[in-house]
Amino acid sequence: MARVTVEDCVDKVDNRFELVLLASHRARMISSGSQLTIDRDNDKNPVVALREIADETVSPADLKEDLIHSLQKHVEVDEPEAEPVPLIASPKPAGSDNEGDMAFDRMSEEELLRGLENMVPPDKTDDF
Repeated sequence: MARVTVEDCVDKVDNRFELVLLASHRARMISSGSQLTIDRDNDKNPVVALREIADETVSPADLKEDLIHSLQKHVEVDEPEAEPVPLIASPKPAGSDNEGDMAFDRMSEEELLRGLENMVPPDKTDDF
């Protein structure tokens, strides 16, 4: 009976290897509790899966997508890209009349080094 079912499926799925993959995936879905779309007629799950494909009660394209999804280890999720954070501008100088001008705080290397030298290290504790 399964041979006739395979011959019926070849015109739905051209590649026999792909037919085996799809039918085995559908048989595993049936084993895990998926609803049948045809009567079982005392057939085993692989034969039922082939009959479903032959009768076109399940779409081979949907089975293929489900099979691919089940084999993926990492599923890509479309996330929005991070937007660049704008720089914080200091208040306008008193003489600036142009609204488009922004003044940014700048620090020279010497000022940075002086600031780092003046920092107090945290208290060291003797935990050892």
